[in-house]
Amino acid sequence: MKFIFKFLFLILILIESSFADKGEFGLPGLSVNFGKGANLVDTLEVLVLFTIITLAPAVIILCTCFTRIIVVLSFMRQAIGTQNMPPNQLLIGFALFLTAFVMQPTGEKIYYEAVVPYMDKQIKTTESLKIIELSLRSFMTKEVRKKDIGLFYDITGKKAPYNVDEVPLHFLIPAFIISELKTAFQIGFLLYIPFLILDMVIASVLMAMGMMMLPPIVVSLPFKLLLFVLVDGWQLVTGSILRSFSA
Repeated sequence: MKFIFKFLFLILILIESSFADKGEFGLPGLSVNFGKGANLVDTLEVLVLFTIITLAPAVIILCTCFTRIIVVLSFMRQAIGTQNMPPNQLLIGFALFLTAFVMQPTGEKIYYEAVVPYMDKQIKTTESLKIIELSLRSFMTKEVRKKDIGLFYDITGKKAPYNVDEVPLHFLIPAFIISELKTAFQIGFLLYIPFLILDMVIASVLMAMGMMMLPPIVVSLPFKLLLFVLVDGWQLVTGSILRSFSA
């Protein structure tokens, strides 16, 4: 839970950096005015503030390992064929805690090198944001593929830098998401194979017995659940997901 609070504070810092007043950062005052004396600029600032609050969690999640984890868990549920079991709320909650586990070193670095000095007024907001950016960039560069980064340079016609640290965030983040999706689909494909073989065996047995009207999924589902339990499937899947990230 401490990791979650760290990233909530990160959201607040990102919000604060969105408003500038004579070179210094600060949140806009919230007030409700009616009539001719109302200040439209303050109203627009408040609107931008709430927009950033809405989008910041999604942006932070996309810069972490959450994408790969939730996609793999969804593939696992579909491969077993249990429809909505486990429910979406459980999968998302489990994915969030696994994300906190994987991102703990990055979160601690952000907290002790950016958040704590900022709260103690030892560094400015710009310096804190720079440390946060470098920490998240360090994680993403370990997982992103150069081919995915090159895609955006090919589309824009710009020359790719020799160092991945020089890639701007609006190139690095979508390339990181593409890399995460590909890795997640590769893991999902491997998860599907044993269950697919079991479905084919059950379907062949039912056809040989002449039970053409009985859906194979009705018979194969208990066997897939039994197989998954016997091999301790959730432990294997969780271990595979965590080991798929670079140390």
